[in-house]
Amino acid sequence: MRENSKVKELKGKIQEYTMPYRELMAYYKCAIMEVETKFKVLSEELSLEYDRNPIETVKTRLKSVDSITDKLLSKGMTFTVDNIENHIFDVAGIRVICGFPSDIYTISEAFLNQDDIKLIERKDYIQNPKPNGYRSLHLIVEIPIFLHDQKRPMKVEVQFRTISMDWWASLEHKIRYKKDVEVPKEIALELFQCAEAAAALDKRMEQIQKTVAKKSRTFGSEESPG
Repeated sequence: MRENSKVKELKGKIQEYTMPYRELMAYYKCAIMEVETKFKVLSEELSLEYDRNPIETVKTRLKSVDSITDKLLSKGMTFTVDNIENHIFDVAGIRVICGFPSDIYTISEAFLNQDDIKLIERKDYIQNPKPNGYRSLHLIVEIPIFLHDQKRPMKVEVQFRTISMDWWASLEHKIRYKKDVEVPKEIALELFQCAEAAAALDKRMEQIQKTVAKKSRTFGSEESPG
């Protein structure tokens, strides 16, 4: 059965929107792979230098079409690949989970020192937590991807958190963003207090780690032949 002209026209419009979007998402996936590889290399190198691995896990995500659409609408923009690429900088996301707060700064600086990484934006919610208690270091970076016929710069959001920061943020999101449920002020206060407790625990655990490392170095030097 032959397609009528209206069906053909509709399919043509869908193809017109779909193919450029799919192509752009493929580029973002390539950018994610490039950044993820960099952190795998850093993890391997630093685990030898520090005799432990400062990077616990690396998570990746590509923003869904619904999230992209909602963000564009909130900015008063239409859904086009140009608007996505030029106005939404967290389509491609990497989350690096570290053991201690100091690891976050060590890893992030080592990452930014690489000559093909361009820093676009930095937001330090560890030194300056959000009012709800959220902590994380956010970087928007630009990285080149190498295609068969071109080098193309792509933006990626990289978030750095400790295990406790990530644990709190994940659970807070699940609790706070229940459909049709407004979180009471007393619950918001409890969530904030949990964030403060998690931050205090981070500091305490890091101090313990530093004490153990210092004792280990002292013990090693005492055993060395004079």
